Amino acid sequence: MNGTPRRGPGGFPTTPQTGRPQKVQSPNANATATTPGRPNVRSLPEVPTAAQKTGPLIPNDILDAASQRFYVFAFYIALWAWRLYDFYSLTVEDDQSLGLCLKWCFFDMVFLFGIPLLEIPWLEWSNAAAFLLFTVHAVFDVMLMFRIGIPVQTWLVSLLAVLFDSEVAINERNVKPGPILHNASLILGKQIIHILPEGSAILNPDKLSFCLNASVTSIDIPILINQTQPVEIELVRLDIDDNHNETTVIKARELKKLLSNAKKAAKNAEPADPLVLLYTVKKPGVYLLNRVLDQSKLEVRPRASSLIVVKCPQARVKPTGNNRCRHDLSDVALEVEGTPPLRIKYRTTINGLSRGASEFQGLQPEDLASPLSKHTSQALIRNGHEDVSWAQAHTITVSLNETLTGSGTWEYAVEEVHDALGNMVNYALIDEEDRPKVKPAGMHQSFTVHERPNAFLSDCSPQRPLRIAKGTSVPLPIQYGSTGREAIQDSPYTVEYLFTPQADILLDGNHGPNAELKTQKMKSLRDKPLISTSGLYTITSVSTDFCGGEVLEPASCLLQNPPEPELTLSSENIVDKCAGRPIGLRVALDFVGTPPFKVHYVEKRESGRRVSHTKEIRSLRGTIDLAPEQAGHYSYTFESITDGVYASRPLHDMSLEQDVRPSASARFLEAGEHKQACIDDSTEFDVALQGEGPWKLEYEIVHNGKRTKHLVNVEDPRYTITTQKLTSGGEYTVALTSITDKMGCKEFLKAEAKVNVRHERPKAYFGLIDGKQAVMALEGKDVNLPLRFTGTAPWHLKYKNIDDKDVQEVTFNRANDRIQARDAGKYQLLSVRDGICPGFIDEKASQFSVGWIARPKISVPESTTMVAESGKYVKEAVCEGDDDNFEITLSGHPPFDVTYEQSFKDKKSGKNAAFSKKNIRAVGGGASIRAETSQPGTYEYKFVNLADNQYDHSPKHFSPVTVQHTVNPHPNAHFSNPGKTYSYCSRESDGEEVIPMSLEGVPPFYLEVEIKQLGSPRPEVSVHKNIPSTKYDLKIEHRKLHLGTSTISIRKIRDARGCTYKPPPGPRVQISVHDAPTATPLEERNDFCVGERLSFALSGQVPFQVYYTFEGQERKAGNPGTTFKRLAELPGTFVITGLRDSASECLASLAITKEIHPIPTVRLSGGQVTEVDIHEGGGTDLEFSFTGTPPFEFMYTRSTNAVKGKKSRVLEIRTEKSEGWHLKIPVQEEGTYEVVSIKDRWCGFAKGGEGVGVGGQKMLAY
Repeated sequence: MNGTPRRGPGGFPTTPQTGRPQKVQSPNANATATTPGRPNVRSLPEVPTAAQKTGPLIPNDILDAASQRFYVFAFYIALWAWRLYDFYSLTVEDDQSLGLCLKWCFFDMVFLFGIPLLEIPWLEWSNAAAFLLFTVHAVFDVMLMFRIGIPVQTWLVSLLAVLFDSEVAINERNVKPGPILHNASLILGKQIIHILPEGSAILNPDKLSFCLNASVTSIDIPILINQTQPVEIELVRLDIDDNHNETTVIKARELKKLLSNAKKAAKNAEPADPLVLLYTVKKPGVYLLNRVLDQSKLEVRPRASSLIVVKCPQARVKPTGNNRCRHDLSDVALEVEGTPPLRIKYRTTINGLSRGASEFQGLQPEDLASPLSKHTSQALIRNGHEDVSWAQAHTITVSLNETLTGSGTWEYAVEEVHDALGNMVNYALIDEEDRPKVKPAGMHQSFTVHERPNAFLSDCSPQRPLRIAKGTSVPLPIQYGSTGREAIQDSPYTVEYLFTPQADILLDGNHGPNAELKTQKMKSLRDKPLISTSGLYTITSVSTDFCGGEVLEPASCLLQNPPEPELTLSSENIVDKCAGRPIGLRVALDFVGTPPFKVHYVEKRESGRRVSHTKEIRSLRGTIDLAPEQAGHYSYTFESITDGVYASRPLHDMSLEQDVRPSASARFLEAGEHKQACIDDSTEFDVALQGEGPWKLEYEIVHNGKRTKHLVNVEDPRYTITTQKLTSGGEYTVALTSITDKMGCKEFLKAEAKVNVRHERPKAYFGLIDGKQAVMALEGKDVNLPLRFTGTAPWHLKYKNIDDKDVQEVTFNRANDRIQARDAGKYQLLSVRDGICPGFIDEKASQFSVGWIARPKISVPESTTMVAESGKYVKEAVCEGDDDNFEITLSGHPPFDVTYEQSFKDKKSGKNAAFSKKNIRAVGGGASIRAETSQPGTYEYKFVNLADNQYDHSPKHFSPVTVQHTVNPHPNAHFSNPGKTYSYCSRESDGEEVIPMSLEGVPPFYLEVEIKQLGSPRPEVSVHKNIPSTKYDLKIEHRKLHLGTSTISIRKIRDARGCTYKPPPGPRVQISVHDAPTATPLEERNDFCVGERLSFALSGQVPFQVYYTFEGQERKAGNPGTTFKRLAELPGTFVITGLRDSASECLASLAITKEIHPIPTVRLSGGQVTEVDIHEGGGTDLEFSFTGTPPFEFMYTRSTNAVKGKKSRVLEIRTEKSEGWHLKIPVQEEGTYEVVSIKDRWCGFAKGGEGVGVGGQKMLAY
């Protein structure tokens, strides 16, 4: 057993040895069993060698060491299996996490501290190792039992930061900034205050309303529990109908399910927040929370509350008729059912337009006394012995009677109904959701409101009677209307009227006592009652199928049957006074009937034809003169008569005869016709003579107030008067003055004939267009040439185009007309004639010139920079990037629209590299085309389209124009070693460096470089001329060099072509003119805090040697860059005393001092985590202690106390100040109090990840 390893103090045992004995060292040996670097582990006391054990607690002969280790490992695996089973049970059954956590911490402690006591080889770890293993297992126990996630990513990032994140500190050693910047020991302590809870339960905490109906058969009533976990709840239900009590007990099993559902619904709530249990009920009634029993078998005091479940309110519109008349009452009833007092909201719609919503409130039976009419709370029932019959549902009918002021479709629809408890049914939402469906029956009532008819009589009254022939009928002149704008269409009418025969009409014109009431139904507006019997007719009523109407005035009509017409004749001869013989017959007519009268008679001359005549007489007496113009025997037969009422009536045995020898007379055969005549022409008039010939006819011609008399002897009954030539224009009148017949009887005549003589002959000439008789028009379009005519239409015109000599003859009907010209040329008028006379052409306006507007043209003006070669224009070459353009000349009518194609041929590859088409608009006679010079090569500009204000582009009339333009590449220059720094001394010396450059282009070159001194606002320019090659060594004049670093950049280069290029900012070189180096602080302040970085800018040539002291100890540091930075690890005074760079051996003496202050600390509750329990209204103190430089300013938070599975939530953040090193603050509120940030006079510190917006270290200035 001597080979069994023994556990050393503070370490694991060594590997067991076999084959050689174990050497026991004396206490005075040099090699001790104490592990170096572990000051917290004491050495084992010295004991005699003989007293030491030689094997495990269980001897190896019973169970060897390997088997013991196997069984220990199997037991450890079993413990983990059990642990994971408890974790699974915790997630499923939501058991208590704290008990399980404590249980497994205890098991782990017993196992880890008990295993070394067995003294099994390889398992004999020290107490410190056992404690470390126990700590790891306890952390895993907390994470598992409280279900805290394992932050693997955070641990990995932290591990990498620990391994690789380090900086150089003032002591010239690498330190990790994390422990300095995030030193959690600066802020220690936490105080947890608990307020002992008081459980409660309340039914329906939000005073909600509930109801049941056919569609809602069950509801979930809420029970709010706070700070308690009930195991039994007792509910009492009062039946509304009979006040019967019914008790319901909710057992623990059902409550567990309700609690689980409540926790799932409130998954984001805090564990201490109240829970709402939802219990399902299916019966109406008043529910009371009678008793609540919690886990400790104690009753939780329920708050006084009640919940009423009633029948859901409902409403409907009672059905009525579908038709109404305008100005009737609506006569609609709403039936409401529910727990009163009720409120109903309904909407009236007229012809699809809503008139707005109306409502009735406080609807309840008159004899009902409901407590809900005075209270709005549901907490009305205090115990189970009250009368709740007032909550029963009642049915109430509300009548709606309003005047129907408009016609159309009226609809009453129920929108909402509310009961006294706040239950509401919204039928409008049902309509919106089920819009494609039919509306629920009873929820609305619609009917049609019809216009009322009216009627009156037109064109008939007792004062203006209606007269018709006996035995005929006539429609009663009734006119229909309505209360609307128009009469009612497509509706039958029923008309009632009174009739009194004419013999029975009273003396005052009213109906007699035996008046007859008649009713007739008219199918449409066109139908009217037919009347035939004379008498008085009066409309008494008018109606349609739906509405009765109103009779307007006049409403009475007097119908009369006048006597039939009769005629009596008497006659006498009309005697010629000169010859004493009859020349006609005068007939007197006496009538009976209704004027006007029309007499139809037939005149017949002996051996002649019958001629019918009609004579109208507008009174009861009249005369007719029967005086024929020719001599002979005449007979007259009167055949029929017509008056204002009766149609034609025949006359019997009414005839007259006479012998007529008429006196002489003459008349123009073309009487009433005005003749037209041309000037200097004569005119003829035909005259018909009557009587016994031969005759002497006298006539005169009147013109301009002058009369010319003529006397002619005429043998024949027809004579033609021919005038002399009418030499002056105007109106001539030819008047027959007298005629003398064979008997010498002279008769004076009145017949006249007129002739209008034209003052001038018709004329034709061209009008003007824009003041001239010439026009320029678009080629190919018709041109209307204006014509002017004088005379009388129509005009017949002949014209021709002089260029083609084709004569055209056209007839015109307007004095201002047009000729349509289709070809260019000069048009000439040849002759004209109007409807009466031949005319003439105005020679001054007989021609009109038509020309075509010139089409637009494009050209390129030639100059020294633009020449024409091989059918194209070639422009002088320019340099890449230079602005260039060329001009084009445009002729035509601006504005011009020009399209050109731009093509580019790369100079290096010789291939077409780009093509584009561009459009420009020019408002003048020329345009400037911007030439493209962005890339070197050959550009061609081909103008392919041209249009102006008059003409669109025509490929037929346009030839493309091409301009060729060459762009030379710009020169360029580059530094051979861009970015390199060239060293110079402050004084000129031999062997100084040159800056090699490469040039591109055609030599010789002209080069300008820019020297920019660091910190100088304006650079200096160095000019280099006539550089003969593309390789060049640049030398800078020493007078332009200054101490420090300057940047050399290329400003401009020009080659032999004259092309100049200014390169954009790009690679450059630097020159460094050395002098003694200097150090400048990057921050002006002199006070810093531990953990901050001291940064200095070094000027000179890298690397540098920096000399400084810290707390009186001198140090030297090498710095490879221009920034010297050190982390302030410890407080103290830091002074830079000297600086040396690599370009100079001189050491610059410096005295830059920075003071480093320590970070303040704060301790709450002495830096410990303490828990304090207080009662509601009690209090305690928060005790703070500080280190640092007063005054102190700190921020602390109050968070919710930690609950399993949930993170703490910050409730409030407070900031306090302290002038000393200790401070007490009284508090009374529950929560976890901890400090998150601290500041003193110089420095500050804030915890990371606290969610309070404070981080890093900040200085505090007062």
